[in-house]
Amino acid sequence: MWLITSFVAAIAVTAVWIFASKKYQLGFLGLMLWGLAIMVLVDHIMGYEGGAFVELETDGLIPNGIVMGIAMLIPIFFIWEISLIHSKYKGKIIAR
Repeated sequence: MWLITSFVAAIAVTAVWIFASKKYQLGFLGLMLWGLAIMVLVDHIMGYEGGAFVELETDGLIPNGIVMGIAMLIPIFFIWEISLIHSKYKGKIIAR
């Protein structure tokens, strides 16, 4: 399910990126989300041993697949926010 979660997030951000302002750097966020989606897809393909391709439960610390997908998105949004803050202050420093 974390595969579907990452693809939905990447598609949603790409759709918003088409219409949104450039100051939010949604292209950078979309690039990171598409990277996550492709990495998860490759992981699923390489580790596929038969049975269900999209799993709702995991064997790890996070048993729910949707929660696992959201947990994978949190660092990406955190890095994107740091990038936004950095570019905001970089613009103010250059303007001085």
